[in-house]
Amino acid sequence: MQCDYFDRGVCRSCTLMGQPYADQVLDKEIRTRELLRDAVEAAGGPSAVQWLPAITSPESGYRNKAKMVVGGSVQRPTVGILDHRQRGVDLRHCGICTPGIQRALPILAQFIEDARLIPYDVAARRGELKFVLVTESPDGALMVRFVLRSEGQLPRLREHLGALRSVLPEAVVVTANLLPEHKAVTEGDQEIVLTEQETLPMRMGAVTMHLRPQSFFQTNTTVAAQLYAQASAWIDEVGPTSMWDLYCGVGGFALHAARPGRAVTGIESSREAVRSAAQSAREAGLADVRFAADDATEHALRARPETIPDLVVVNPPRRGIGATLSDWLERSTVDHVVYSSCNPVTLAKDLARMPSYRLERVRVLDMFPQTGHLEAVTLLSRR
Repeated sequence: MQCDYFDRGVCRSCTLMGQPYADQVLDKEIRTRELLRDAVEAAGGPSAVQWLPAITSPESGYRNKAKMVVGGSVQRPTVGILDHRQRGVDLRHCGICTPGIQRALPILAQFIEDARLIPYDVAARRGELKFVLVTESPDGALMVRFVLRSEGQLPRLREHLGALRSVLPEAVVVTANLLPEHKAVTEGDQEIVLTEQETLPMRMGAVTMHLRPQSFFQTNTTVAAQLYAQASAWIDEVGPTSMWDLYCGVGGFALHAARPGRAVTGIESSREAVRSAAQSAREAGLADVRFAADDATEHALRARPETIPDLVVVNPPRRGIGATLSDWLERSTVDHVVYSSCNPVTLAKDLARMPSYRLERVRVLDMFPQTGHLEAVTLLSRR
């Protein structure tokens, strides 16, 4: 992939830009193998662990969510990132974003100018509009979120919303998020929905997941579909009658792995994500699937022995599941664990804490082309 922003030194976020894509994927697979070497040896050596071929992605146009900093001035707003001096750098034609987002960003930049929304000046700590967050569904619909310092610009947003949707009809969900604090986060707790539709349906084959604002969804829709399919195939192979999906987000693994006679529980700390997941399960008629808002580790620690499932799926953030949950799994009666990780460093640390489990399958998925990040999904079975 060639990127003018990268070539000009304007943006270096995609650290592998310009490296042949096949080399990127190979390097990620080699790095994962090196980090999991101890787990492989503990399982009986390379011949005892099945490494499936890496799942690749389109090199460009893959990212279904854009988190754009708004900078510049009312007359000339920028949509992109900040430079080392905290000045706005415009990236409205970013090539890793999906085609729908690429079309939307210039329209949104013009909307910001036309509605005279005041960009937030980080250095001076004044202004109103901090970010614009855009997510595209597999069907081309968009969720657009304007992150504001206060409600002061809400009247302008409401006044000009009709004009925006006339030129960007794909924007089926539009919200204002309030982030009054000056801190390094992209959204606040309060969300004001400005459209009748509140959720963005993310249709992936036979499963439709509802995405609400402040809910996590995998960044790469194409690769995410293959991740869920791979995990579901492994789950069906071992055939649990009960399973937990910890750190479930909007329920990707739980909804895809649901089968008649299989009791599935999804646990996620975000209440908005749980609402989304529960709506998806309800609309799909999945009576044996339930979701609850809770901390994954605390849920496990409080569980009664008779409620422990046959299989647990974990899909934690980059920090991994940590010592407490790893130790609980080690002591538990759970037969199988499907561990999906976006950080093989913490994956390796967590596996080392669970010696009673044998690493059986590994697959690297290139969820983040042009960067050093990756996803790795593993199947663990009790020895």
